[in-house]
Amino acid sequence: MPSAIEQIVDAYVRLKNRGGLDELMMHRQRLAVDLKSRSGYDFSLPIGQIDEEIAIIEAGLRRLKAENSTAV
Repeated sequence: MPSAIEQIVDAYVRLKNRGGLDELMMHRQRLAVDLKSRSGYDFSLPIGQIDEEIAIIEAGLRRLKAENSTAV
């Protein structure tokens, strides 16, 4: 069963919502930077999850780009 982020990315790709994907990406990148700058606690688990979500969003952006280039 696809994760929530995979379902969200798939919906944005189907709707050709590049802006939504960009916003998701920026939000996850800000979270990653914030967590990586903190100390006093092991944030490796949430950082790893955010990195996985970023990879899923990047794949969605590539799919959207591929769809747009084949539509021309």
